[in-house]
Amino acid sequence: MKVLFVGSEANPFIKTGGLGDVLGTLPKALVKEGVDARVVIPKYKNINQELKSKLKFLKWFMVKVGWRTQYAGVFEYKKDGVTYYLIDNEYYFGRDGLYGYYDDGERFAYFDRAVLEFLKEIEYQPDIIHCNDWHTGMIPVMLEVEYAKDLFYYNMKSIFSIHNLKFQGVFSKDILPDLFGYDLEPYYNNSLAFDGGVSFLKGGVLYSDRITTVSNTYVEEIKSYEYGERMDLDLRNRSYALSGILNGIDYEEFNPEKDKNIYRHFNKNNLEGKGINKEELQKELGLPVNKDVAMIGIVSRLTNQKGLDLIVEIADRLLQHNIQLVVVGTGDYIYEEHFKGLACRYNDKVSANIKFDNMLAHKVYAASDMFLMPSLFEPCGLGQLISLRYGSVPVVRETGGLKDTISPYNKYNGLGNGFSFTHYNGNDLLNVLEYALEIFKDKDSWNNIVKQAMESDNSFEKSAKEYVNLYSNLVRK
Repeated sequence: MKVLFVGSEANPFIKTGGLGDVLGTLPKALVKEGVDARVVIPKYKNINQELKSKLKFLKWFMVKVGWRTQYAGVFEYKKDGVTYYLIDNEYYFGRDGLYGYYDDGERFAYFDRAVLEFLKEIEYQPDIIHCNDWHTGMIPVMLEVEYAKDLFYYNMKSIFSIHNLKFQGVFSKDILPDLFGYDLEPYYNNSLAFDGGVSFLKGGVLYSDRITTVSNTYVEEIKSYEYGERMDLDLRNRSYALSGILNGIDYEEFNPEKDKNIYRHFNKNNLEGKGINKEELQKELGLPVNKDVAMIGIVSRLTNQKGLDLIVEIADRLLQHNIQLVVVGTGDYIYEEHFKGLACRYNDKVSANIKFDNMLAHKVYAASDMFLMPSLFEPCGLGQLISLRYGSVPVVRETGGLKDTISPYNKYNGLGNGFSFTHYNGNDLLNVLEYALEIFKDKDSWNNIVKQAMESDNSFEKSAKEYVNLYSNLVRK
């Protein structure tokens, strides 16, 4: 079975979030299941410099973008059985950032057409084109409306994965004739219309053969008015084609027994190394060295989605307890400044690291006793999966993938790999943290939770089998 993953980013080339992790890990897991998995992304200016020198140039061709004709170069790289393709165009992708430009509609209209064109150029016919998030949403549209008329593309199926419904790729309806050479019929028949413009994501939702999201709970949430981002009606109408497959993490990259970024290796049967990681991180960050204090880690984008307003609400009350709070991340100015202020007022309890630092993030996962993730919504979440792997007990809100992966601890039977609360409320968050801190004082009970956390299976191998089943059922139709 041949599957081409299309996305706007992929580890190890470049990533800004969970999408890049998925496209860097899932294809490798699928290869182990016998799938010919390949990946195509744009060739950005700031891709991994070490890998850039290893790319092999295959060929170039020209792409029609409405009335424009643009260059496309194809580069190839192979690793772990996966073939990666990078589409090169300096005008669209020779920029410092990945997204947020005034012409993002044109940039990804170009990319989507270039992907379909390059398949014919290199004579590769995948059984399935697996598109990811709004940047690739017009591929299922073009495949059905235009390319399926060509026998080369006729049997190709499309899957569209929603990693975050909030980002919908909405642009003026004029892009249909201007960038795609279409009339306005897809706008007037409402198949692409959204907010007075056209939505790439809506195109992926309505034109793909199957839709997936990254957790089972998120499937139900996005069909609701509360979480559907005004696309809930379309998702309910296509619920027969919608399913959830939980994300995983790369167990090679996140492995406390081999991780080169942490101070001391450890495993579930020998937690002494975890304690050493905690003491060493306390030294590095200038916090009092104390093995008995509960270290709470936050590694996150500092945005409202991640529940930062709840943390702001309870921070002063929480810091009256015997804890240390270690924050790593960047985001909205108001949250960055709040954590800086906390670090000034509680310099023996708070370390605010307002930066993206992968090595420090690994150290926090390995050292912290608890990992805080009280998200407003969370399609899947990778932070809690990584923290489980390192025995940092998650404290989460029951939404999306957080609900699917964290089993709340029950002190009566000793079962559970974390702590959770339901209502988006600061007092509820504080209550569950105080409960966790009470359990933390009983080292036997706490180590039992840590062991259950580390025994949780969140590898992509499990998810890969579900994807293979999905692919097989689709190809047989």
